[in-house]
Amino acid sequence: MKREDSKHEIDYIKKYTEQGYTGTYLFEDNHLIDAETKEVYQPEDIFIVAHHRYEGMSDPDDMSILYVIETKDNRKGTHLLGYGPTADLEEAEFFKDIPKANYSKNSDINEVI
Repeated sequence: MKREDSKHEIDYIKKYTEQGYTGTYLFEDNHLIDAETKEVYQPEDIFIVAHHRYEGMSDPDDMSILYVIETKDNRKGTHLLGYGPTADLEEAEFFKDIPKANYSKNSDINEVI
């Protein structure tokens, strides 16, 4: 995973949206939920296309990871996960439980875009 200093999360979200990654996913009750369809996903249902780590320029505790995902039913979107001292541990565990085989080999945005 590469640390991103030059861009903000929203810049990459816009780029991925232009590529068809338009879905928004929420974490609730230990599941990832499609905000539009309300479909519920388990870790094994999620495929990570790319992920980007961010650290706040003015506040190092302002940390996040943008996940670009595809689901078992071929929906595409993004999910922003906070991490660090204020992270939701259950949400972080959910993403840790996604099988390594479900991660793209080219997870760097420069390789994908």
